[in-house]
Amino acid sequence: MSQINLNSLKSLIIFKVLYETGTATRTAKDLGITQSGVSRSLALLEENIGMPLFTRYKKRLITTPEADELYGEILGLLGNLEEMKHSIVALREFGASRIRLAAVPGLGFAFVPQVIAAVLGINSGYNISFDILTSSEVVRAVEAGQFDAGFVTLPVSSQTLIVDKICEVEAVCLVPIKHPLANKAQISTDDFKDQHLVIPNQPNLAADQLLMHIAKSNIRISGKTEANIAAICSLVAHNVGMSLINPITAYDLANLDKVAIRPFKPAVNYSFGLVYKRSWSGNQFIKLLKENLPAVPKPL
Repeated sequence: MSQINLNSLKSLIIFKVLYETGTATRTAKDLGITQSGVSRSLALLEENIGMPLFTRYKKRLITTPEADELYGEILGLLGNLEEMKHSIVALREFGASRIRLAAVPGLGFAFVPQVIAAVLGINSGYNISFDILTSSEVVRAVEAGQFDAGFVTLPVSSQTLIVDKICEVEAVCLVPIKHPLANKAQISTDDFKDQHLVIPNQPNLAADQLLMHIAKSNIRISGKTEANIAAICSLVAHNVGMSLINPITAYDLANLDKVAIRPFKPAVNYSFGLVYKRSWSGNQFIKLLKENLPAVPKPL
């Protein structure tokens, strides 16, 4: 196949107008160029593609079948260019439009979806991919470029990411609503004596510290159930036992008709953050994420 050289979009536009008007005179007038310029452009285009696009009949230009097909292709090309122009305007105003976002389970069930909904309410043009991973997985995925930003449990260590702290909360205790301890205004480590404990089946700050307190105080529990964090509130609601989790997850998932949420002492502090690459530090999407964080709930 011989080489085809299309050096200028201008020559395609001249051909398009010439195809539509049928005369070099009208094309020159519409485009504000000389008639000889139209003729030279057409001759060069025909030479480059290696085929005639018009035949001459009584001073009029008659399109060839090849010209008909080329005209359709040019319309498609110009349509794509128009879409690209709108995309560039959106990039200039809002930044990148295709966003890959990840979050730890503690924030992933309602907290981050609320943030996403708020951001899309401001700019519905974003295309967002969202997944729930562990904190270490979020960090590695953002570092590797598999995600653009992520919500994590602090502290995290990264040499390449910006880490912005977004909130700090104290863990709360979940108690079945009909359990005698639900009447207490505050739950302590001693209250777990002879109780069944419901804890996450992955490393968890609150659960780890609670087990440490229980061990140090020689408190005997009746047993424990380990489960995905998404199931913990439901297990407590079904009277399986008591749990200690962060309040964001608690209020996102708990059925308050069946679960009491109470403060816990000694306090177990959670910190959450947003991680992203330094190249995203001025991005509008990151700014919108941080400006539209939901309020952190307080225990009842």
